Amino acid sequence: MFSRAVRPAVSVARNAQQQQGMATLREIEQRLKSVKNIEKITKSMKVVASTKLTRAEKAMREAKKYGAANNELFKNTQTENPEEAPKILYVGVSSDGGLCGGIHSSITRAIKREFAVNPGTLAVVGDKPKAQLSRAFPQAFKVSFNSVGKDVPTFSEASAIADEILKNGGEWDEIKIVSNKYLSAISYESGVTSVISAKALQAAAGFQQYEMEEDVSKDLAEFALANAIYTALVEGHAAEISARRTAMENASNNALDMIGSLQLQYNRGRQAVITNELIDIITGASAL
Repeated sequence: MFSRAVRPAVSVARNAQQQQGMATLREIEQRLKSVKNIEKITKSMKVVASTKLTRAEKAMREAKKYGAANNELFKNTQTENPEEAPKILYVGVSSDGGLCGGIHSSITRAIKREFAVNPGTLAVVGDKPKAQLSRAFPQAFKVSFNSVGKDVPTFSEASAIADEILKNGGEWDEIKIVSNKYLSAISYESGVTSVISAKALQAAAGFQQYEMEEDVSKDLAEFALANAIYTALVEGHAAEISARRTAMENASNNALDMIGSLQLQYNRGRQAVITNELIDIITGASAL
């Protein structure tokens, strides 16, 4: 056994270890409580996103019918061998929301790829892609929009965006709308939809076969632009909700893994403190 001179020093050292162990346990307990709260939040956000996804998919299916008709129109209006390279306005369609994985970065990457092939001017829907693209193409911006896509987009919102592009988007012969295409509840990809101006529409061989007033082709081009933007907004909204649901599911799973790891660490620390207390009791009883 320890001598009487050594026992106080050993007792002080053990008390210090116990205090340190209790402090560590309190830190682990606080962190465990914080992670559990985060897991509850992400789980709730996943449920909300799952509910919104059903509504977004329904709106997307309706909007894609008009988008298909729009695409069929422009398939028959391709100009053959233009003398000059067309002036292109790229319209990036996304939103202001976060916590949805790489939904905004996919738009940014797609626009950068298009710019590398055919430079042009830029209009952006959503603050997230605007912040990313403003660093890469600060001089290319013509107009930007925000506060769009908080709920299922409407045709009136698309019409307002189309009107603003026609007024302040500068001169362009073709608009390339870059948006996210909804593939399934767990996947999406960026895609490009082309819309040509009223002037290019009149010059198309398919339209020159018919007698058409200038106002008619102008109205048709404006409606086609609003229709294409509406389709991109609704489909992009569905892709964003899907990505947010997946992101929250992954976050909840990661939180559960952290909870298991922290709980195990807490139990081991608590067992060590109890063991040290038992050793002190046994040592004190033996010394009497």
